[in-house]
Amino acid sequence: MDTLNATIEMTPEQEKHLLDIKEAFTQLVDTKYRKGQAEHGGSLWEKRGLIDMAIDEAIDQVTYLITLKRQLELLGVDPGYRTE
Repeated sequence: MDTLNATIEMTPEQEKHLLDIKEAFTQLVDTKYRKGQAEHGGSLWEKRGLIDMAIDEAIDQVTYLITLKRQLELLGVDPGYRTE
């Protein structure tokens, strides 16, 4: 365990929330990884266009998040802007 993270105090509710996120992520990544292995195998260097596809996916993710942020603003929901 990272000693920096071990020193950060959190409430029991925050600890539970973190555990829920980690458990959900573990299940999602396990399912996604197994599906990807079954469909495509594991030799990434043999995947033509993989880097460009990954860049496209990253652009999509940012697009979705900016769109969600703007839609929340239009609905009057504070998306929680960073102050730093």
